[in-house]
Amino acid sequence: MAPKEYDLENRTYLFARDCRQLVKKLPKFVSNIEDSKQLVRSSGSVGANYIEANESFSKKDFLYRVKICRKEAKESVLWLNLLNDLNSDEFEFHPLIDEAVELKKIFSTIIKNSEK
Repeated sequence: MAPKEYDLENRTYLFARDCRQLVKKLPKFVSNIEDSKQLVRSSGSVGANYIEANESFSKKDFLYRVKICRKEAKESVLWLNLLNDLNSDEFEFHPLIDEAVELKKIFSTIIKNSEK
């Protein structure tokens, strides 16, 4: 993964892209295929919902979308951990797991600061 990106829209895009690049390399067996589909959905949803949040018309809608971002980042951690546990060490899951956890924390902070 590249150095930390501070443009959150781009950072969430890079996260989704990097998840897809990893998925392309994994062996094609049933659990990998199913877990990979879920990871592709959740990682892409983080960025899509953040874009929606930035285009929201109200604070309530913004918070709702950012909460979805946090939820999808947490879900991405689950799928990445499952894929990590079931595949060999040749695949680099940990940078993506760390990024998903960091994104979750960022969204939690945004929610906390926006609810004040």
